[in-house]
Amino acid sequence: MKKVFYLFGLTALLFGNQSVAQDNPCGVEGIVVEASSYQYAPAALEIEAGQTVVWVNMGGFHDVNGVESSIGENWNNPETFSIGAVSGNMDGVCIGSHTFTVEGTYDYDCSIGNHAAEGMVATITVSPAQANNSVVDIIVNSEVHTLLEAAVGAAGLVDALSGDGPFTVFAPTDDAIVALTETLEITADELLALPNLGEILQYHVVAASAYAADLSDGQTIETLLGEDVTVSITADGVFINNAQVTLADIAADNGVVHVIDAVLLPPAPPTNTVVDVIVNSEDHTLLEAAVGAAGLVDALNGDGPFTVFAPTDDAFTALTEVLDLTVDELLAYPLLPAVLQYHVVAAEAYAADLSNGQEIETLLGEDIIVSITADGVFINNAQVIVADIAADNGVVHVIDAVLLPELEEETTVVDIIVNSEDHTLLEAAVGAAGLVEALSGEGPFTVFAPTDAAIVALTEALDITADDLLALPNLADILKYHVVGAEAYAADLTDGQVIATLEGSSVTVSITADGVFINDAQVTVADLEADNGVVHVINAVLLPPTTAVNELASFELNIYPNPVHGGTFNVSGAWEAGANIEVFELTGRKVFETTSTQTTVTVSTDGWEAGTYAVRIMDDARTATQLFLVD
Repeated sequence: MKKVFYLFGLTALLFGNQSVAQDNPCGVEGIVVEASSYQYAPAALEIEAGQTVVWVNMGGFHDVNGVESSIGENWNNPETFSIGAVSGNMDGVCIGSHTFTVEGTYDYDCSIGNHAAEGMVATITVSPAQANNSVVDIIVNSEVHTLLEAAVGAAGLVDALSGDGPFTVFAPTDDAIVALTETLEITADELLALPNLGEILQYHVVAASAYAADLSDGQTIETLLGEDVTVSITADGVFINNAQVTLADIAADNGVVHVIDAVLLPPAPPTNTVVDVIVNSEDHTLLEAAVGAAGLVDALNGDGPFTVFAPTDDAFTALTEVLDLTVDELLAYPLLPAVLQYHVVAAEAYAADLSNGQEIETLLGEDIIVSITADGVFINNAQVIVADIAADNGVVHVIDAVLLPELEEETTVVDIIVNSEDHTLLEAAVGAAGLVEALSGEGPFTVFAPTDAAIVALTEALDITADDLLALPNLADILKYHVVGAEAYAADLTDGQVIATLEGSSVTVSITADGVFINDAQVTVADLEADNGVVHVINAVLLPPTTAVNELASFELNIYPNPVHGGTFNVSGAWEAGANIEVFELTGRKVFETTSTQTTVTVSTDGWEAGTYAVRIMDDARTATQLFLVD
């Protein structure tokens, strides 16, 4: 044990400026001094301010006296210290420890008996603590490396780069990192959150000290990532890959830093996914295009494993000829993703794994059948002409025909409208209002679909053209008033039922001897079933109310002239005295309001813009609304 502590003490003597962690009886991290046989070992110790000395008694009865000399020596300690006596043994007994924070020379002795007189005296010299200047400190103290500092912290590399090294760091500036974020169209926060940030930073660090004088043109240097960077020295300067060194040879205690004007991006590791196999094949250019058009590249570049049955260009060309399609039409086919998924199995199946009659489920969820005959291996009716092309994430088998699953195209409420000869204007309106994608969604929807004749009747009543109708600002609201966000078949409707529409207002169902009515529009064809709902054909356009007032009754309105020109128009009708009259733009902004005791009102359009407006008149029990135009 004595030899162990003595070696610790010798290490501290030789490397006194380093903090040494000790397995000692005091359990304190510090530099060990052993007390025994009328001596302290080491008797002369040099440390830095802030370091701790630990005294261990290896035999006898000793203390540590740093207050006043026991033998009359002249001490001038910067501060006093003292630790009481203990008995020691060969295993070592802790006397105590002291941390020295004040610089200077300290004398101390053992005040027990004649120990000091016998030579048990020692000194400790405390030097100023040396400031660290690691490559990390250089980055932290640089005004142009705030983002690199943040990146080193985010990647958890601070402790590693603060170690012994040596390191050479190629340090990109803030401007260089900002330029990278702009190129990648990401924020600095997103850059710091990259899962491979640590690898990118390790590509900027070499595990050796390489000053400018050590670099040579064409030199390759291995980085901490294991990938090389290349040095180029030209008339324009020194370059690391494509990044120029703008400031060289910033010395650190554990290496050197060179400032560069661009971020070094490590080379992407080579891959050989099933997609790579297809891309690198001269016989699969159409399959490559199809995988891209179907948006399956990322999926098939994933972990897998996958088995891909890959039809050749000849196979795709033969399919286009049979279907009388162009390649572009084939790539735009809505069910192309499903067709391609029918060629992929979510498992690794080499030729040796296949058996005659085997059924294998594809990504589409539909099975393909393996047939093995004297003529070869077949997947459905396609022959495997090249087998077992291994990939990192699976295997590819080349086949001579495209596999076609039995697909049923989904019929949406939009498809029913599009395929109807009586709904060409409604089809145009749904497109003009930008509702095709919404009504092609999952739903369910119930659509009350006015016929072309109904829409023409509305345009004639309003004295506008079909184009004027399609250009109405609130066309989408009018159409949403025809749609319910639920599936309502004829059998689900009841007399007096009120149903909320997508527009937010409700329609009322009336069932009489004459038939089923939605508001005042009669259902002429019911229950046209779609995969995302149901369509009922109606013989009139439903116009949403401008407010939530229930229409208990209505009355005829007459607006003249319509279209309005000359600055005024008249509204007449059989409303009760005190009726409220309002005029709105189709955006919903109210432009006129009055209360009238007369059945005819003259309204000025001064300051109004040309366009379509709605007049609404409400008396105690009734509401009437009508559209009109202002030239």
